[in-house]
Amino acid sequence: MPVRQTVIGAVFDAANSGACPCELRRFLTSQPIPMRRTPSSDPSPVSPISTQPRNDWQTILSLLPYLATYKWRVGFALSCLIGAKVANLGVPIVMKRIVDGLASVRHLTALGRAQDAPGIVLLGGVGLLVVAYAVVRLSTSLFTELREILFAKVTESAVRQLALKVFRHLHALSLRFHLERQTGGMSRDIERGTRGITQLISYSLYSILPTLVEVGLVLGFFVVKYEAYYAVVTFIALAVYIVFTVKVTEWRTHFRRTMNDLDSKANSRAIDSLLNYETVKYFGNEEWEAGRYDENLKRYRTAAIKAQRSLSALNFGQQAIIGTGLVFILWRATQGVMAGRLTLGDLVLINTFMLQLYIPLNFLGVVYRELKQSLTDMDRMFTLLGATQEVPDVPAAPALNVSGAQVRFEHVNFAYESARQILHDVSFTIAAGTTTAVVGHSGSGKSTLARLMFRFYDLDRASGGAITIDAQDIRDVTQDSLRAAIGIVPQDTVLFNDSIYYNIAYGRPAATRDEVIAAARAAHIHEFIEGLPKGYETPVGERGLKLSGGEKQRVAIARTILKNPPILLFDEATSALDSRSERAIQHELDLIARERTTLIIAHRLSTVVHAQQIIVMDKGRIVERGTHAELLQANGLFAQMWALQQQRTEPAVPEAVEGQPAAAL
Repeated sequence: MPVRQTVIGAVFDAANSGACPCELRRFLTSQPIPMRRTPSSDPSPVSPISTQPRNDWQTILSLLPYLATYKWRVGFALSCLIGAKVANLGVPIVMKRIVDGLASVRHLTALGRAQDAPGIVLLGGVGLLVVAYAVVRLSTSLFTELREILFAKVTESAVRQLALKVFRHLHALSLRFHLERQTGGMSRDIERGTRGITQLISYSLYSILPTLVEVGLVLGFFVVKYEAYYAVVTFIALAVYIVFTVKVTEWRTHFRRTMNDLDSKANSRAIDSLLNYETVKYFGNEEWEAGRYDENLKRYRTAAIKAQRSLSALNFGQQAIIGTGLVFILWRATQGVMAGRLTLGDLVLINTFMLQLYIPLNFLGVVYRELKQSLTDMDRMFTLLGATQEVPDVPAAPALNVSGAQVRFEHVNFAYESARQILHDVSFTIAAGTTTAVVGHSGSGKSTLARLMFRFYDLDRASGGAITIDAQDIRDVTQDSLRAAIGIVPQDTVLFNDSIYYNIAYGRPAATRDEVIAAARAAHIHEFIEGLPKGYETPVGERGLKLSGGEKQRVAIARTILKNPPILLFDEATSALDSRSERAIQHELDLIARERTTLIIAHRLSTVVHAQQIIVMDKGRIVERGTHAELLQANGLFAQMWALQQQRTEPAVPEAVEGQPAAAL
C-alpha cells in the first residue's frame, strides 16, 4: 500500500479550496477520506458480483433503511442545523447595528458633542448589541455541537449495522467465491465503504444542506432588505460555481479512479506477498517482490501527480468565480454608501454575508468530490452485499436431526467447472457408528467428498444425486446445524493469529478451561504447550507459522475433540506427523471415533487398516470397496498401493525436531 497520510492529503485539498477553520476542524475529526475502486472485471461465474452500474440515488436509497431506525433523532438534529444557520445569519445583522451605532458616536464627536457620546452608546443599546453579538455567535456553536451529538449515534450505528451485515454475508458466500477473490482488495472495499457512509452523512447533512439553507436565507434577505441586484449576482456566481465544479470534477474523476485501482492492486499484491512470506524466502525472491510492488507505486505516483494538477486547476477556477462575484457586489455596495443609500453598517453586513457564503461555497468543491467518491465506495460495498449466495438454505429449512448419524452418498456427480467433472456416480453408505476410509491417488476426488459433506458446494438437483444423514438430504437442512454435527481435521491446518488456547477453544468457544486442557491432552499436545514460556497463552503467529506442521495438526485434532460431534471427518489428519506421534495420535483418534460415524480420507494406507469399509477411488470413480483383508485378497489397485507403501522406509525423525519451534516461540 503506498505510504502516505490520507487525512493530510484530504486537508490539503480542503485548504486549497479555501475551507473555513471550523469546517477544517470537522474534517480532521472525521474518518480518513476513502478512495474508490472500480468494480472487478473478472466476476465469479457462479457467485457473481454485478458489474451493472448503479446510479447515486440507488446507493443512497440502499442506505436509508439503516437511518430510519433513528428518525426522531435525525429530526432533532436537522432542527439544530436550521437553528445554527439562523443564529449564524444573525451575527452580521447584529454587527451592522453595532457599526451604525458607533458611526453615530463618531458623527457626534465630529460635531463637537462628544459629551453626549457615552449616553448614545448606552441609551442606543450599542453595549447590549455587543453582548447580543457574543450570544448569537455562542448560539451558533451550541446548535452545531448539539447537531453532531445527536447525529453521532445515527452515523455510527448505520456503519456498525452495515459492516456487520457485510461481514456475515461474506461468511455466507461459497468457498468458490473466496477462492476467486483477492482478500486484500476485498478488505479495502469494505473499509472504504464503511468510511464512505460516514463521509456521505457528514458532508450531506453538515455541509451541503446547511449551505443550501444559508444561501436561501441570504438571497431572501438581500431581496427584502436591499435590492434584487445583490441576490441576482450572488445567484449567478453560485450557479456558475456549481456548474464549473461539477464539470471539472467529472473530468478529473478518471485520475482518482486510476489512483484507487492502482492502490487496491498494490495493497492486494503486498498482502499476498506477506502471507506467502515463507515461499518468498525459500526462493530468495525478496527483490523480485519489491520490484513488482514498486512497479505499482510508480504508476500510482504518476496518476497522483496528474490528479494534483487537475485539482489545482479546479481550485483556481473556483477562486476566480467567487472573487469576480464578490467584486461586483462590493462595488455596488460601495457606490450605495457614497450615494448615501447605504450606511457603513450595510457595507459591513453585505461583505460579511458574502464571506459567510464564500467559505462553504469554496468548501463545496471538496464536498462534491468526496461525496462522489463516498458514493462509489459505498456502491462497491453494497455490490459485495448483493453477491449471489451459491449455497443458500432453502426457505424454512429445518435443523438436522441426528439420531444414528448414518451417512449416504447416492449417485453423486459433481464438477467444479462444467468442462471437468470430478466425481462420477459415487455411491456408498457409512453405517452409524462405523468408520469408512476413502483412499486413492492424488486428484481422485477424495477431498471433494469432504467439501460436499460440509456443503461448501451443493449438488445439482437435476443430476439426481444426493448426500443424506439419517435419511435427511443435507441440502434441505440448515447449514449451521449440518456443520455443528460434523467435526473435521483438515490436511492443511490454518490457525488464527492468536493464542494456542484460543485456537483449541475455537472448536467450542463456550467450553471451560478444564475441557480445553482435556482436549489438548487427548491430542498429545498438552505437555508441549506446558513447556512453552507462556503456556496456553503462547501466540501461534500468522496462520500458525510459529508452530511446526505436526503441532498445528495436533491443535486441529484437539479442537475437533473439544467440539465432540456425532460425525467425524479426518482429511489426512496425521499426514504432518512423524511415525511415533502418528501412532500415538492414531490410537486417540480410534478411541474418539469408536462411537461416532467417521469418514477418513487417507494417503497412508496403514492408518486405515482398522476401517470397517475402505473405498478405493480412481479418477472420480469408486473402483474397489471392502475391508483391508478383502482388498488385499482382491489383488487390485489397493493391493498395488499397499505393496508400494510397504517397500518405502520412513526416515527416523529426531526428537529434537519437535522441540525446535518451541525455542522460536
